[in-house]
Amino acid sequence: MTEVAAQFNIHEAKTNLSRIIERVEHGEEITISRAGTPVAKLVPFNREVRRTGRGSLAGRLVLADDWDSPEVNAAVAEDFYS
Repeated sequence: MTEVAAQFNIHEAKTNLSRIIERVEHGEEITISRAGTPVAKLVPFNREVRRTGRGSLAGRLVLADDWDSPEVNAAVAEDFYS
């Protein structure tokens, strides 16, 4: 079963903005309507970074044997600084 988002008209949203933002911060989605027609949706901003710390990408990256060679560095420099 899909939960219906709470809905506020623009006047209610302006009057209760702090409370609405607090609800969104706790994971709720809020719809803002004008004359009964939805015009905007407030959703939580996901700032979560899924890395667990230094070395969390160990074993997931494969580097070429010459990744830091003078030739590769010169080619990169040429791409960015020419």
